[in-house]
Amino acid sequence: MLAVVAIRDALLSRGQIAVIAVADAHGELLAFLRMDGAPLESGPIATNKAFTAARLRKPSRVLGEASRTKGYDSAWYGDPRYLGWGGGLPVVLDNQVIGAVAVSGLSQDEDEEMAAIGIAAALAGQG
Repeated sequence: MLAVVAIRDALLSRGQIAVIAVADAHGELLAFLRMDGAPLESGPIATNKAFTAARLRKPSRVLGEASRTKGYDSAWYGDPRYLGWGGGLPVVLDNQVIGAVAVSGLSQDEDEEMAAIGIAAALAGQG
């Protein structure tokens, strides 16, 4: 997948490692890469960030912000895969969410930056 390759290459060029997850529009996993040396716990985190971004149709970070500022409880969704850490971004094409890309293993801001790189590569490949 273009997104996974673009993120992996960007991480390697910076001397960083992480886990990359790509989900479909329903949040179900399509692609997964745990780079050598990336923490094992980052695997389910990346997968759940992608799930959250796809299902909510917004960045995974938004759920965490709502939890902190409004007392919003992610357990209300009835699915423990919803996660409020930054790093999961929806993929939007023609004003529709068609999936999500997520990264885990760096700071939340860096995870989001890498996810955005992957989305840009995937969408550029659509043309």
